[in-house]
Amino acid sequence: MIFIYNLIVQLAGFLLKIVALFSPKIKLFVAGRKTVFTTLRSKINSADKTIWFHAASLGEYEQGLPVIEKIKAKFPSHKIVVTFFSPSGYEIRKNNTVADATVYLPLDTKSNARQFLKLVHPEMVFFIKYEYWPNYLNELKKQNIKTYLISGVFREKQAFFKWYGGFYRNALQSFDYFFVQNESSKKLLQSIGFTNVKISGDTRFDRVVSILERDNSLDFIAQFKNNTTTIVIGSSWPKDENLLINYINQSSNEVKFIIAPHNIKPEQIQELKKSISKKTVLFSEKSDKNLSEYNVFIIDTIGILTKIYSYADIAYVGGGFGNPGVHNILEPATFGVPIVIGSNYSHFAEATALVNMTGCVSISNQKELNEIFDNLIQNPDERFEKGHISSTFVNMNKGATDVILKHIS
Repeated sequence: MIFIYNLIVQLAGFLLKIVALFSPKIKLFVAGRKTVFTTLRSKINSADKTIWFHAASLGEYEQGLPVIEKIKAKFPSHKIVVTFFSPSGYEIRKNNTVADATVYLPLDTKSNARQFLKLVHPEMVFFIKYEYWPNYLNELKKQNIKTYLISGVFREKQAFFKWYGGFYRNALQSFDYFFVQNESSKKLLQSIGFTNVKISGDTRFDRVVSILERDNSLDFIAQFKNNTTTIVIGSSWPKDENLLINYINQSSNEVKFIIAPHNIKPEQIQELKKSISKKTVLFSEKSDKNLSEYNVFIIDTIGILTKIYSYADIAYVGGGFGNPGVHNILEPATFGVPIVIGSNYSHFAEATALVNMTGCVSISNQKELNEIFDNLIQNPDERFEKGHISSTFVNMNKGATDVILKHIS
């Protein structure tokens, strides 16, 4: 099996170079990996003590950040190395300040795994949520390097729990400890013989709780809002926007809308702006404008959505009409905001829980969207109640980072 796996990885590496000629995202994926070893040689010395964190993409990085920060504080003499698999994570967080070196994870070949670990020589390794690369894990086990999974989630459909999954089950032997989010993940691991498991919860709750401790003010958003009821639409996709635009165009001028689309390509931003009949301004053209005069504010930049949620009276979180599903609802929840999402959220435990608690409302069509927005706009008491449920939910689930840190020595 290992022979077939390595053959597939080698073939994938070859094919990706071809695809990179036509895909900007894959081009970043391929080009970014060319300089990994050179970067590590320049930033990590043989005498350095290091700790390695791996995140698949941006969401996993944000999820692991509370642990990274606490580990950095606990081991101040160690250098922190962060790796990403996806360009969407690396390109946004490559200049983070918490890590001493941030690079792409080279493809999972035996030679890459050996060379990477030789250069990084970590004392501890943390994989965040998922991604199990057999060659890296096997090499970590051979070198007896402490390896942990944090905020892990396991599902019955995964290969580990199938009759043909022996190859992948063996890779899990490399982990010294599994810190999982829920009871079902713990039971699944126990069913295949792993007892080194603890339910820690989800470190994302710690991440969003910490957001409240920083300055979330944005003067230009305050000017736009101008003490008006404001709906913040975060990480929207076209399927979300089709419903939302219909609502915006028929809405009262007494309500304002801030839209932060998932995709901010200029041509798509312009199409979005053209489809809105209300007076609309873009973030990129806000200079020298009296923002209070506008009804709709389109955020054609990245990195400020979390702060914008602090100004929301109602939040709509996008992605719930596509795959893999709804985006992060915890950021608006921590600010005590009632949340509306699409119908595809069942794979996200926090969304399912908050819908059941009624702090979050799922809609599946235009009629339902119109009704819930109208209801929340017209009823401040209901907004407050649902928002209170949301913030309480976040606070009830914090503490995963401390559970993990107690087991790390």
